[in-house]
Amino acid sequence: MTTLDHGISTFLSERIAAGDFPSAVYLVAERGREIFADALGDAVVEPERIVAALDTIYDLASLTKPLVTGLLCARRVEAGELKLADSVSNYLPEFAQIDRRTDKRAITVGQLLTHTSGLPAWRPLYLLTNGERERTLEAIVELDLEYEPGTRVVYSDLGFIVLGLLLERLTGKRLTELARHDIFQPLALKRTFFNPEAAAQTGTAACETGNAYEREMSGAVNSSDDKNWRQEIIWGQVHDGNAYFLGGAAGHAGLFSTARETLRLASQFLAGQTELLQPATTEWFRQNMTAGLEEARSFGWQLAETKDSAAGPDLPRDSFGHSGFTGTSCWNDPNHERTFILLTNRTHNRALPFANINSVRRRFHSLATSALARLS
Repeated sequence: MTTLDHGISTFLSERIAAGDFPSAVYLVAERGREIFADALGDAVVEPERIVAALDTIYDLASLTKPLVTGLLCARRVEAGELKLADSVSNYLPEFAQIDRRTDKRAITVGQLLTHTSGLPAWRPLYLLTNGERERTLEAIVELDLEYEPGTRVVYSDLGFIVLGLLLERLTGKRLTELARHDIFQPLALKRTFFNPEAAAQTGTAACETGNAYEREMSGAVNSSDDKNWRQEIIWGQVHDGNAYFLGGAAGHAGLFSTARETLRLASQFLAGQTELLQPATTEWFRQNMTAGLEEARSFGWQLAETKDSAAGPDLPRDSFGHSGFTGTSCWNDPNHERTFILLTNRTHNRALPFANINSVRRRFHSLATSALARLS
């Protein structure tokens, strides 16, 4: 790993001092080899202070979507068990019910993967189901579509929750078991999992105190019924309320990992590095499947050609990446086989509103690409 003065650590330290997030761990790799990496700030501020390290475990939040759900779907498509053009109702008959307002028969698997299904972005499923986990799919099916499938890109947690349920129905296995058998074990990952064990808590970055953000989103700010809301610091358990309700693991959130093991996951989407996919399959992740719509989306990822994406101006347009609400991000540049990982815990030890750190991500990518250019 090079000691070039690239300015990344200095910049991120400034953002820590400014209060954007209490900690940041980053890793920049080329062809699977670490080039730059550092850990800055405090992974935990309350109830005790714990300094961040390169092996600190972060709640990756929505990075679960491509790194687990997307990868599992790609493997099933390769095997011929899943087809992007198929109606979701082929796999989940609940989607075949006919209702003028909620008709979801036209939604395809590919539309779920590209956020073009018409499903809403988010709903508090733990409220809609009255806390009955087995009613999750029913609650989603009953929701009105917000637009005609295939006509818009609207980022949707619900779409990936459905994909997780679809994978479970298709294979007869729980998502946690699928991820462990198909991904974590073959890659020999030791610090990547759903539902961290209690013993791993001190090595995990802390998140928000209670459910303040989701409580505000759901309109329950002044509710006297607190049974649906966590009050304590969320530390060592998934931050996302729907994933927590679904047992800590869902198609949209729940994955925990370190920067180095996130690199192992991200490498599976690059032709020259993948161990779990056929190299030709990795073309799906750099292909724009939503041309002419609001965002450029590929198979589970956003493309850098999307206007104002967090990739910034210095990653090639077919680079693909994703972010997580807790303050995480991962981008792959397939042309140079480079991976850019930035893990923060922006929801910890901070009152609402949380900092929007997309400008930080863009600057991080620009500093890293500039430094890589000086090395070549």
